[in-house]
Amino acid sequence: MKYPTLFETADVASNTSQRRFLWLIRIEYALLLTASIFSLGLFRTREYYVAYAIVFAISMAVMAYRSTRKPERIWYQARALAESVKTLTWRFAMRAEPFDDEKSSDARRDFRHLLKDVLKANEILSEVFSGEYVAGEQLPNEVQTIREFSLEQRKEYYLKNRIAEQRAWYVTKAKANRKSASVWFWVSLLSYSAGFMFIITRVVDPSAIGWPTEPLIVFATAIVGWTQIKKFNELAAAYSLTAQEIGLTEILISDAKSNRAFSSAVNEAELAFSREHTQWGARQHQGG
Repeated sequence: MKYPTLFETADVASNTSQRRFLWLIRIEYALLLTASIFSLGLFRTREYYVAYAIVFAISMAVMAYRSTRKPERIWYQARALAESVKTLTWRFAMRAEPFDDEKSSDARRDFRHLLKDVLKANEILSEVFSGEYVAGEQLPNEVQTIREFSLEQRKEYYLKNRIAEQRAWYVTKAKANRKSASVWFWVSLLSYSAGFMFIITRVVDPSAIGWPTEPLIVFATAIVGWTQIKKFNELAAAYSLTAQEIGLTEILISDAKSNRAFSSAVNEAELAFSREHTQWGARQHQGG
């Protein structure tokens, strides 16, 4: 499916903002970890503490930039916009609500108006939209061609290019997030265990030279923060549930014997998909 240029633009903006936000988090955590190592006072020279001050100042600057620019808000809102445009496009191409023949006397006009409404609701994104896709089509010919397919052709196309593709995506994402959650749990546990052992050595012999625990504490805290930002367990559960729901809607699509039944089945499927961009929108508002 070739999507409207509005989708391409929002998709690029979302991906770019996501990368920027996650790299800012990584840099901030790395600088804080470095600062915690400097805090051990390994050397007693002016240059050492100058370097310590510089690292700490840069970490504060990164934090201030991230807090004021809030790239995660652009990430969430642009992703919500992209997914909204995508589901509207599929509904139009499949002659599903609100673009079915019973409810729409001019589907092209209604599609244009809905895209306009979606764009107007996201005017804040205009400053980050890439100019690369501005000249593209908002209603590609391919989408209009698919709309003219027979019912059986639309069913086959939707099952292959929407249902199967989305289900595979959600299954893959669920597995990846579950694996990441497990990996970061063990890394966090090891860092906490190492810190605990360092403390125990001082309990056994308070006069002994203890291993520094401050960097380990910062490292463990960073891991906790990273897992909360990435929401591995939460996303794994959500993606698994959506994959199951898609499997159920696949039956509805296959069993549809009329345009009305097919429209209803597509509507149910797209509502399941829309939960994703609804969550993105909710995150954006929570972030505000």
